Amino acid sequence: MTHVKRVWTLTAILAGTMVLGAFSANAQEKEVLFGEQCDRTGPTQNVGVFMCPGFQDYIALVNSKGGVEGYKIKVLEIDNEYKVPPAMEAHERFKKEGEVIEALYGTPQTAALASKLAEDKIIGTSPGFGTAAGADGKRFPYSFPIAATYWSQGAAAVAFVKKQLGGDLKGKKIGYLFYDNPAGKEPIVILEDLAKKEGFELRTFAVPPPGVELGAQVLDITGRFKPDFLITHLFGRAPSVSIKELKGKGYPLSKVIALVLGASEADVRAAGGFAVAEGYNTLQFAGVGEDFSVLREITEMYKAQGKPAPKEIDTSVYYNRGIVWAAMHVEALRNAIKAEKGGRPTTEDMKNGMEQVKDLSLGGMAPPMQVTPEDHEGGGWLQVWTVKGGKFVKTTDWFQAYRDVIKEHLAETK
Repeated sequence: MTHVKRVWTLTAILAGTMVLGAFSANAQEKEVLFGEQCDRTGPTQNVGVFMCPGFQDYIALVNSKGGVEGYKIKVLEIDNEYKVPPAMEAHERFKKEGEVIEALYGTPQTAALASKLAEDKIIGTSPGFGTAAGADGKRFPYSFPIAATYWSQGAAAVAFVKKQLGGDLKGKKIGYLFYDNPAGKEPIVILEDLAKKEGFELRTFAVPPPGVELGAQVLDITGRFKPDFLITHLFGRAPSVSIKELKGKGYPLSKVIALVLGASEADVRAAGGFAVAEGYNTLQFAGVGEDFSVLREITEMYKAQGKPAPKEIDTSVYYNRGIVWAAMHVEALRNAIKAEKGGRPTTEDMKNGMEQVKDLSLGGMAPPMQVTPEDHEGGGWLQVWTVKGGKFVKTTDWFQAYRDVIKEHLAETK
């Protein structure tokens, strides 16, 4: 046995009446395996315990309707605890079991697996995290961010700040409060470029892991730098701590825009609730809230099984992302099977299938992305949702920002 912790070991998400051990050889042939990494016990488990159930529930919903073009989907989930060695071991297990696609988890883990995935010709998806350069499908053919990367998030944050400050950033001061690891540092190159382009002063404030001590940084921000706006890129327990610290020092949360990993109901609740976080702005790459038909379908599926609705729905930011993530995999599978005229898809078929995914709305939950062989990010679409009146309220429609700057950096990446 390896030391990898398997949370849902070989989770067979199949039609409700099927039981383990009842499959004929023919049924086994009409089954495909998705590998899914997660963090349910490590430092970012406050994301994983909501996002991964969203992924699982969507696949269960698809299977309850007969699967995809006659194929049922089996999901093998492994908890990598946000550590690189277990992530590497998880990939080897998935490959041995015959996965056709792999859902990754964690920026350090995604970076460590990039060359291995390319060598094995298995695509890895990393929505909203991972290395931004992976959006270049020609240079990194097996890396699929399939959501706005940290570069696109940084650009979108600046675009939002510009609009909030009247359309001109010249002479303004913008702070960047970030978790001091590769993921936290990723947007800095874009922010520095935009500071020159737009004429604002940028100052960065690093928060060392585990991100629970932010007093000195917040004091420096509020007492010395006094920015016109603050961009935060924190995760784990750090987002809730930042909300409390900024609020305590009198900095208006309406002048804060958080990137996607500091943007959930869980972060707000841990900070003291929605009343405390009033005005807090967040970037999102999936729709927020429970007013989506797919969530009603999942609830009805649970009800038909005699179970209550999944409690994870209450943290819709991460749960909904898990749904969009799984839906991207399902659409890639559908495209792959159709290309094979119903035959079993290979990992290369899945790559080609993902590069054809577009217009996946899910009733507005998913952005208007289009994945292509050149663009594995799908366009870098985001929305802003703001805490108002005890809930998240949509502040902007889907938008892209500074795509010319993003493309320039992608072209320069070696």
